Amino acid sequence: MSTMSPLVVTKDRARSGRETGVGSIKIFRVGQFNMDALLMAACICLLVIGYIMVVSSSLHLGVKMSGSELYYPIRQLMHIGLGLFLGGCVVAVPMQYWENAGPWLFLFGLLLLVMVLIPGLGIKVNGSVRWMSIAGLRIQVSEVVKFFAVIYMAGYVTRHQQSVRDSAFGLVRPLLLFSLACILLLLEPDFGSAVVILIIAMGIMFLAGARISQFVVLLLSVAVLAMLLIYFSPYRWARVTSFIRPWDDPLGTDFQLVQALISFGRGEWFGVGLGSGIQKMFYLPEAHTDFLFSVIAEELGLLGVFTIIGLFAFLTWRAFEIALAAEQAGQAFSSFVAYGLGIWFGFQSFVNMGVNMGILPTKGLTLPLMSYGGGSMMIMCCAVALLFRVHSEVLQTTANDSKKRRHD
Repeated sequence: MSTMSPLVVTKDRARSGRETGVGSIKIFRVGQFNMDALLMAACICLLVIGYIMVVSSSLHLGVKMSGSELYYPIRQLMHIGLGLFLGGCVVAVPMQYWENAGPWLFLFGLLLLVMVLIPGLGIKVNGSVRWMSIAGLRIQVSEVVKFFAVIYMAGYVTRHQQSVRDSAFGLVRPLLLFSLACILLLLEPDFGSAVVILIIAMGIMFLAGARISQFVVLLLSVAVLAMLLIYFSPYRWARVTSFIRPWDDPLGTDFQLVQALISFGRGEWFGVGLGSGIQKMFYLPEAHTDFLFSVIAEELGLLGVFTIIGLFAFLTWRAFEIALAAEQAGQAFSSFVAYGLGIWFGFQSFVNMGVNMGILPTKGLTLPLMSYGGGSMMIMCCAVALLFRVHSEVLQTTANDSKKRRHD
């Protein structure tokens, strides 16, 4: 393509240790890495606001759980610390290594999905077996699989891009492994994560140039299958019907959604004040995890809601901008990784916020970088770190190309 990416920097700026402005994007150096200052600021804001709201929504739960108000705040701080450490490890690994390891990582993810279903290895919470305990930390296996799915799918379309564009078989073949992953997820059961993984895979294939006609047929087939799974599953059907008519059973199946809607109503424009919400006080289930956004709405109001939506919108936009820059720099695998991460961030945050606002049926998906949880927090930090790695390599490539052109 002939258009110049907004991430391209000159040789002098790339070599400079000072903060560098590239259009509206600020770039600064950390050792050998080129960092996107605004993207970093958005991620820090999500982490900080999320931690503050987790503290606000969990103090009373800590007293009930262990007799200490600091039970959840301390553990969440540990989760963030471990996430940042793992993110530092991820960002230090070149993209070429991730591309080579992609198939093996996805197979390892499938193995984890099998292991979590083995009695004694998986941990059952609220009727679902989705977690494993590793070194004292409870890890949700589906979060790990989402991360591996992005890497594997990006590598597949890079190796078989022509087949994906020209052949229906090239479009369907990678979905065989993804179908196996979805079956294992449905056995937990974890319908929400199965949907996210399929959305990631199909989104990457669409951006890789899959034919519209074939893609539409595939999309409709998946949609019909999903509807059948909902219709023939009593508890999923109950969630859909309660979502459509939330006031029919406000003290039964509709209780969680009704309490979330009350939170939004109480928050009004500017909220009732940080720490002053009452819905989290044993009215709103899972207030510190899946329904953290409702606590934000009650305590910070519409202003807080718009702030969080804006931060996630910016994170998703930057992921796509970085993907476009990688594509223009000739880094196909890195480009598809960034696209996949953008789809993941955008779709999962949209679903979580949509569930909280009552515009989508209830699903057990966390709010990325914000909700309480060790596995989710650590994997999301790794995903963001991988996006920073793509960004840094793109800048280094464009700087080297600029240097080469000057010498020529």
